[in-house]
Amino acid sequence: MMKTVTTNVNGKVLHIETGRVACESSGAVVVTMGETVVMVTAVSTDEKREGIDFLPLTVDFQEMSYAAGKIPGNFFRRDMGRPSEKEMLTSRLIDRPLRPLFPDNYNFETQVIASVLSFDKENDPDPLGILGASSAITISDIPFGGPVGSVRVGRVDSKLIAFPTLEEQEEGDINLIVAGTKEAVVMVEGDGKFVSEDDMLEAIFFGHKSLQPLIDMQIELRESVGKDKRHFIPAEKDEQLKAKVTEIGEPLIKEVLSYGEKMVREKKRSEAINYIMESLKEECEDKGREIKDAVYDLEKRLARHMILKEERRIDGRPFNEVRPIECLVGILPRVHGSALFTRGETQAMVLTTLGTERDEQKIESIYGDSFRKFTFHYNFPPFSVGEAKRLGAPGRREIGHGALARRAILPVLLEKEDFPYAIRVVSEILESNGSSSMASVCGASLSLMDAGVPVKDPVAGVAMGLVSEGDDVAILTDIIGDEDHFGDMDFKVTGTKTGITALQMDIKIDGLKKEIMGKALYQAREARMHILNQMDKAISQSRPEISKYAPRITTINVKPEKVRDVIGPGGKMIRHITLTTGTQINIDDDGKVIIASIEGEGMDKAIEMIKDIVREAEIGKFYLGKVVKIMDFGAFVEVLPGSEGLIHISQLANERVNKVTDILKEGDEVLVKVIDIENGKIRLSRKAALGHSIDDI
Repeated sequence: MMKTVTTNVNGKVLHIETGRVACESSGAVVVTMGETVVMVTAVSTDEKREGIDFLPLTVDFQEMSYAAGKIPGNFFRRDMGRPSEKEMLTSRLIDRPLRPLFPDNYNFETQVIASVLSFDKENDPDPLGILGASSAITISDIPFGGPVGSVRVGRVDSKLIAFPTLEEQEEGDINLIVAGTKEAVVMVEGDGKFVSEDDMLEAIFFGHKSLQPLIDMQIELRESVGKDKRHFIPAEKDEQLKAKVTEIGEPLIKEVLSYGEKMVREKKRSEAINYIMESLKEECEDKGREIKDAVYDLEKRLARHMILKEERRIDGRPFNEVRPIECLVGILPRVHGSALFTRGETQAMVLTTLGTERDEQKIESIYGDSFRKFTFHYNFPPFSVGEAKRLGAPGRREIGHGALARRAILPVLLEKEDFPYAIRVVSEILESNGSSSMASVCGASLSLMDAGVPVKDPVAGVAMGLVSEGDDVAILTDIIGDEDHFGDMDFKVTGTKTGITALQMDIKIDGLKKEIMGKALYQAREARMHILNQMDKAISQSRPEISKYAPRITTINVKPEKVRDVIGPGGKMIRHITLTTGTQINIDDDGKVIIASIEGEGMDKAIEMIKDIVREAEIGKFYLGKVVKIMDFGAFVEVLPGSEGLIHISQLANERVNKVTDILKEGDEVLVKVIDIENGKIRLSRKAALGHSIDDI
């Protein structure tokens, strides 16, 4: 049965249609805003995957090239290759608000595919992807605690806007995606340009209010055409087993939670689990997984009780305390910029490399082709958490953390016109126990300053946590890994001393009050100021010069009509200059010439060669030229590359000259003076240069 529901948000009409396409999926919808169209399908198998203790949910977001009238630029001219960074990030955006709303122990293979079928270069498909995924699952037979609405929030000229256009996103100082249920915000992802905590809080809850009609649409759709939810009974807890695990394990787990050091705690935890399993081996045979689950539940309950009732954290810190910080810069001799940022048991080595315009990353997408001046790569090797695994390509988590750190740093970098370098930052996580992405932000700020990159302000980040039961609420600063696992919120905030530059939030509970979120934001600000003060002790501002190993970049300007002369026929001249001087040269049509070189001597030589090519003759000046052509009435002399002038026979000597060849022949070098320039024609005199030398040039 076909059904379409419609609403109006910020003057824009939004449609959700179902029943026309992809009817063999568990649920399928087409979401349309303007001329942007996103199709989303959801399928869940009937067979349960045994032997797993997680939800096997896969989310894929695809930006089809034909949606923007483009043909893919790769060799095969196909869309279905490795997903782009943007597609991975949007897949994560869709996954994060949906995953917590599936029932416990739902171990059926589930897949959501969101495909951008049409893109009008005005309406952003990302929030439509989240909305479509929730809608497809809501009308399907898949059990789900939604629906979820999503909206992008922008702010232009101090006015908050729901679903801003791409142009408004660029103009604004706030850019967020907010996802939520009817009752609460469940996810926030976005950035700001030095935005205050109050303004960011207002934007988040403006987004939650704006997405309410989108939830009502899904409810209407479900009531009209929704399938009956499949019969699914979550696995019941074995209360007897739970009681036995608690009886044997409670004192052991309490002891585990008394160790503040992560690796010691994990060793003790492993020993406790082995002891409990051995103790229950005979009476609970073949229930190893259930025993481990019961131990996890016991540890979570004890950890939360310790935080809420005893007001004590696992590592003994007060709720608002940041772990000890150490900042080192300039740790590697040949790297352009380097820093080692350590916060507790989390450590990031962050490296900066400067390059030329040729090193910029080309981005091909439905949004159009562009070049990225600043790239940020995040690596998470297995040794950082004491594991031995095969090294592979970065996954969605690594891509997501790198993108968050890039958004955090981007607002403090200068425009290309003011700092013409391509910048690559790499964060190598050497140790991880909570918020390595925020350590990457802090380390990146230090590394950039060490490289001599002029930044507007240093940037720091911190991860906040929340534990909440009834009226008992604890907001935790700088959470460690176990606090993240056992807690109800992961809230990452980055910024300078003047305001927020990026944030990412995932909430696992319903009904988080605005005042609690506000308190978390201000507690994060306190921590950020503390971290920035610690960073200042290592380096408080960018070094006055870039690394001696980084390329030097100089920009000169030539007349646009001279660009052809600098390039030469088929690029012959520019290749000659680069090979002769060892430089890299880029020339724009408007006459801007960017020269990069590791050695100052090569750059000076390249500049001089280009100036020689574009230099124009001036009246009254002397030039050592080359005779290129002999005529009866005079000789043509090349005084500058590409510039020729005429020595009339009367200007060859003080005495009368009968034949030009009596004085000059082709190929001769001759000192001449420019006596006139009219309509671009240069008149030269050898006679006026007699008695002068090359030193007069």
